[in-house]
Amino acid sequence: MKEASVYFDYVSYEKSAPAVVVALKALGKAIDDSGLDKALTEVVKIRVSQMNNCAFCLQLHFSFGRKVGLSQEKMESVSKWREVDLFSDRERAALDWSEALTLMVQQKVPSTSYDELVKQFTESEIAFLTAAIGNINAWNRIAGGLKFPA
Repeated sequence: MKEASVYFDYVSYEKSAPAVVVALKALGKAIDDSGLDKALTEVVKIRVSQMNNCAFCLQLHFSFGRKVGLSQEKMESVSKWREVDLFSDRERAALDWSEALTLMVQQKVPSTSYDELVKQFTESEIAFLTAAIGNINAWNRIAGGLKFPA
């Protein structure tokens, strides 16, 4: 039997698991309503989606990033954020935290990542940023695992 190149698309997934989509969207809304800068959360979502090889989420968050005012140059530089001067200390701490949490199955989250995070974010912001990272990782595993077309 030939393997399908796409298992689901977003619409068919939403029809098959509507409560999951509602729950993940509700988490996203709570994060959006938290006051975290939307450009910052889009940078994080782009980086995590790159790490997880999720083309569907990457395309979606490049589009959202443009809507919240991220420059094309910055979005194209997210994968090399450590090597360029385009990112603020706050963005760098968020990106480092994002990478640490996304890779935690492979390696322990370094305490230095958290130490840098607390220099840049309040306790509430850390809670919501961490939820945003968890949420995009969940979406990446759904969309990437089920091969949503980009």
